[in-house]
Amino acid sequence: MHLTALELTDFRSYRQLSLPVRPGITVMVGPNGQGKTNIVEALWYLATLSSHRVPHDAALVHRGESTAIVRASFERAGRPLQIDLEITPGKANRARLQGQNVSRLSDLLGEVRAVLFAPEDLGLVKADPEGRRRFLDELLFEIAPRFASIKADYDRVLKQRGNLLKQMRSMRRGGSGRSVGGLDPAESAASTLEVWDQQLARHGAELLRARLHLVNRLRPHLGYSYLRVSTDEGAEQALDLPPDQRGEVASPADVRYRSDVLDELGAAPGELPGTREIHDALLALVSARHDEEIDRGTNLTGPHRDDLEIRLHDFPAKGYASHGESWSLALALRLASYDLLRLEEGDLGDGEPILILDDVFSELDVHRRERLGRIVTDASQVLITTANDTDIPASLDGEIHVVDVTLGEAVPRSGGGLR
Repeated sequence: MHLTALELTDFRSYRQLSLPVRPGITVMVGPNGQGKTNIVEALWYLATLSSHRVPHDAALVHRGESTAIVRASFERAGRPLQIDLEITPGKANRARLQGQNVSRLSDLLGEVRAVLFAPEDLGLVKADPEGRRRFLDELLFEIAPRFASIKADYDRVLKQRGNLLKQMRSMRRGGSGRSVGGLDPAESAASTLEVWDQQLARHGAELLRARLHLVNRLRPHLGYSYLRVSTDEGAEQALDLPPDQRGEVASPADVRYRSDVLDELGAAPGELPGTREIHDALLALVSARHDEEIDRGTNLTGPHRDDLEIRLHDFPAKGYASHGESWSLALALRLASYDLLRLEEGDLGDGEPILILDDVFSELDVHRRERLGRIVTDASQVLITTANDTDIPASLDGEIHVVDVTLGEAVPRSGGGLR
């Protein structure tokens, strides 16, 4: 698929923007702070219903306004696609798909397929597990949007169960509790906790298995992509391998899904236990940790505590990989996501996802920059932001469309190419 037009109203720094976009490579050039990232952030929001920069919607609305509007036109599987989104912090956002109101915002998930690489992605390797779980879930929801509802149900259970655990901790420490239906407050709370245990295990098992299946599919692409961005030979287009051969390539990079539940089951790397097995193991672990959870007043077991362990030379990359190796791993994760959508999900008739490179060339050394240019040259649509034309690698071949960005404006450059 590819983006054909983007319109913004009161989104970030843009009072009004109407930008036509062509297939191929589009480079948005302008000094820092002028609004280049705001443009690709709007597109990413349509794909994931979240920003890659801020956790809350308030920052997305132009100062002094109450609502931001993002309108985008695409071509997907040879057919036009139109999405309109109203972002109103403090209220429910609203959307239209092909001119028709959608009943749930999550109905947009899966409509826009995109992969974004940004400087913040270094945190995928160096930061806490939360960012890696988010990376997995965003990719999962693009491939199978129904899991967004399962994740929402799981989060609801976590919140309710966490509140109950805090109440039980208070009672254990001598707080008063009301009798409920003639039951002792502690007995009533324990009974309610068992109900929430069942709900947590049900939704958690589905989410955990879906993530694990995704990681198993991602692994060969990750190892192969790391070789492509870390070696000159691997980046050559002539060495592009089909998906069924990538798992045979020896690579120092690997990923594993880490979970107490999988440890309990004794699952080997690459193994995919059934949902019922995961459910039963998760329920047993949750039940066994009741006392500790009550003492701490929080949920201690489940997919919200899991991690995507990134490994290099069979060591955890966090704390082991150098700065350059960490960049290569982060980039390889995004390229692996791109290949998973392009090669394994392309049979759905969706074509390639949109590849977004947000101010990353300036963060990479010259060798990684040139390798990345060779790798993405043949992509159907690439959107790049950069402060300087000179950061664009010479290896990025073919026709390049340039958009000059100044505060509040984005104008296609007459004559087209880079200076």
